[in-house]
Formats: sequence, structure tokens, C-alpha cells
Amino acid sequence: MFNRTRCLQITAALASISLLSGCSLFSDGGGDGAQRIVVGTTSAPTTLDPAAAWDGSWELYRNVYQTLLAFPTGATKPQPDAAQSCEFTDSGNESYRCVLRKGLKFSDGESLDAKAVKHSLDRIKAINAQSGPKALFGSLDKIETPDAHTVVFHLNTPDATFPFVLGSPAASLVSPKQYPADKLREGDKVTGSGPYTLESYKEGGEAVLNRSDTYNGFADRRNEGVTIRYFADSKKMIAALKGKEIDATYRGLSAEEVKDLQAPASHDAGVRVVENVGSEIRYLIFNPKDPQVAKAEVRQAIAQIIDRGTLVSQVYQGTAEPLYSMVPKGVVGHKTPFYDMYGQPDVSKAKKILREAGVPTPVDLTFWYTTDRYGASTADEFTELKRQLDESGLFRITLRGQPWKSFQEGYKKGEYPVFGRGWFPDFPDPDNFIAPFVGKENAVGTPYEATEILSVLLPKSRRESDRSAGIHEFEKAQQIFASDVRLLPLWQGKLYVAAREDVGGAERALDPQTVMQVWELYRKTSW
Repeated sequence: MFNRTRCLQITAALASISLLSGCSLFSDGGGDGAQRIVVGTTSAPTTLDPAAAWDGSWELYRNVYQTLLAFPTGATKPQPDAAQSCEFTDSGNESYRCVLRKGLKFSDGESLDAKAVKHSLDRIKAINAQSGPKALFGSLDKIETPDAHTVVFHLNTPDATFPFVLGSPAASLVSPKQYPADKLREGDKVTGSGPYTLESYKEGGEAVLNRSDTYNGFADRRNEGVTIRYFADSKKMIAALKGKEIDATYRGLSAEEVKDLQAPASHDAGVRVVENVGSEIRYLIFNPKDPQVAKAEVRQAIAQIIDRGTLVSQVYQGTAEPLYSMVPKGVVGHKTPFYDMYGQPDVSKAKKILREAGVPTPVDLTFWYTTDRYGASTADEFTELKRQLDESGLFRITLRGQPWKSFQEGYKKGEYPVFGRGWFPDFPDPDNFIAPFVGKENAVGTPYEATEILSVLLPKSRRESDRSAGIHEFEKAQQIFASDVRLLPLWQGKLYVAAREDVGGAERALDPQTVMQVWELYRKTSW
């Protein structure tokens, strides 16, 4: 099992480039600025219970649940939210203490005290949901509550990244009266202490959020409430934006749609785009349970053939760039081991790899992808991957697409030999791009017992409070990934928020975990 997970040290903490313009008076609340905002996204929650989700459900969680720590826009380290203060109390990074703010309450009126924090995190391990975030808490041994406002986390190994985990939606705090200790909560209700309460929820339809009267945390809410509409089709979402049915969009825009929204015609129609420095990554995942993919030479041959440059230029048109590393550009520890090892695409080298391993060709494989999670370009991406591999004469690829819910169930059960996954940072540290993918239980459901990474490199890096001090360990881990090719990084993309010109705050709406903080959005007031 791997200890902890999704970290990424974005050196400059997701700097953003605003393309919004116009003469407006930005309101700080009250008046027009306090109106409701409607946001569209293709990232619908898979569940409303935080103990069962380690995916895009976090988009909703960040806005309705609270965490002890959080990442305000521009932060590179977690800052207090439900906690008043947190710190390691030993030199070995094995004991971490948080003191809660006074007077915290859940939306059901119950107190958010130290016992509620313990309950919230203990149930994650007790329930052990297959698609849940338990693996993030691998270093957590036990929790003590010496008094009503103090929580002490005892770790089973030094882990300087534990505060980052507490700042992620994986550590969402829930009301003990509403969330059982040993099973998931059923239904469509949420009882949290976040900036908003969930007034109503329709699966696949919308979530209506109202400003919470009892919230006590870091978020400075600039609207009275937000309605999040879920779209299975990004084309319909863009039509709704242009038709003034929604005010902003996030997640799921195809390259063509981004280009269209950046064009003068869209500007004239009152739509603007904010481009954020990318930390989105797309991988091919190989399942060792499949008899063909279990052969390292088959995986290496695929790595030798795929032309990332053509893939990006043909499908993503400048909204992404080729990636040859587990750790993306802009993150401490980034190197290019996949390029160093395989170089330019070369069919003859791939043929030699397979021939020397005695693998008959063409190799028949089925590639799986989700049809409604990462945008309309995903199908085009896999069509291009199939074209490249088929044209080599060494592979014969069949494509299969599934809606996210069934797709997720399938890869967690190990049903897919090869499948595509997107990755967004849980918190800013390079560890987050290594640890989630190794161990018996990991984020992609394909056990990968990388002994040196698990037993030597990650533990050594986690002893370092100065996160840049573990660069050598991360570089070595990436070399191991490149040799094994259990995952194949394809590209690193940018993130875009499209908004109508009368809506402000889009340039601040994404936190360092690339989760949308909807409280930043507001209605501008004209001169």
C-alpha cells in the first residue's frame, strides 16, 4: 500500500493569465455583486460522501465541506481553515497537532469539535471504499483528541506532506450524526461546514448551493449562492454559456471549443476566457493482469511508437504540450526520462523490442477511455493513438468508451488491459505525481509493487520539510517509471475557465489543486 498521495510542487503556485478585459467596477459583495452565479461543468460528482471519492467530486466538496487546512488562491503551502493553527510537534515529522477555531458548526447545528474531526477521518479507513481516498492517509497511525479543540495526528512514518493531505478535499469534515462511522451515507444530502450549504441536488443535473450563515473559515464569498449545472456534452455547455443560461464553465472544454471562445466573435458575444498554467496530465495506464500488457516489452514498444507531438498538434491545437515525465513542467523534480530512454518515435526500434522478446505481431489490445469526463477531445485522442499504433503494423487496437461511473468501476476491478486517465493535483508537492500510482492499492486500480520507490525513495523524500530537498529521489523514481512503463505520460494541458464578461473572479477561481472555488465568482457592477 502506498503512503499518502497526490502531491505536486508547483513552483509558482498555478500562476494564472487573465484574458478578461473591459471597463467594470468589481464589487466586493452586496448590491449586484451578491447575486447568484451559475457554473457549468462536465465533472459531476460520483458520490456526495467524501469517504468514497478520490476524483472530480472534489469540485463540489471544496465548496460545501470544510477542511482543517486549505489552499487559498496563490498559496503554495496549506493555510488554516477550520483549524486556527497546525504544526508538527516533533523534529521527525511524525506528530502533527491542530487547534480548531472556536464556535465551528455543521449545517445541522451540531458542533464541529475535535471528536468530529477524528470521526471524519477515521471513517475513511474504516469504510475503505474502493474509489475512496484511504490511500492518501497511509502514513496516519492514530488520532487523539486531548480536548474539544485539539487534534493530534500520530504518523507511522515521517511524512512532511501530511499537512497537504489535510488541506485536500479528501479530509473533508462531516457531521458524526449524519455520517455513519462504518458505512457510507446514502441519499442526496450534505451536512458540512463549508462556505455553502447544499440546498438541493439532482444527479447528473445540478447542485444548488446557498451561502452558509454559520461558516467560519478563510473563504471570502463574493456571491450569495451558486448553481452548478452538470453537462455530459461540452457542446451543450458552450451553447448554454453563449445563450446566457450559465455564467461560467469549468472542466471539459475541447481544444476546438477553447479556440472558438478565444475568437473575436465570442468576445463580441460577451464571453471571455481565463487561461491557467496547466497541471492537468493525461496518461495511458497498463494493467499487468492482462497477459499481453504484462510483458514489459509490449509496454516499451508502445512507448517507442507513440508520437506525442503529432497527438498534441492534431487533437489539442496548442492547449497542451507533450509530456515525457511523471512530474510535469513547472514542478520541482521535473525531468524527461521517457524521452531520454525512448527518444523520437521509431517503429523499427519497437519492432526490434518485440522481436527479441519473442512477441508475435500484430499485438491485439483494447484501449478504454471515458466518454464524459475530460471533454469531447478524448475520443479524438484515442482515435489518434489507435491510428499511430495500427499504422506501425505491430499493434491492432480496438477502442471502447464508457461513461465515467461505469468506466471507473471497470478499471477499479481490473477489467481493462489499457485505459486512459487524467490527473489533477491533490495538493502542491512533486510526491503527488509518484506516490498515487505505486503500491498494492493505488489511484488507478492497477497494483504496482515498485519496491525501491515504496521502501526507499518516497520514505526518504518525506523526511524533508524542505520539499525541494527530495529532488534526487523524485528523479530516480521517474527513471524507474520510464523503464517499467506501467504508466505512459502523454501530455500536460492548460486549464480554462470561460465566463461571461459581466462575471468577475474567474482568474482567481482555481486553487493550487485545480479545484474551483466558486466563492470567487461575482457579478460585476457597471460604471
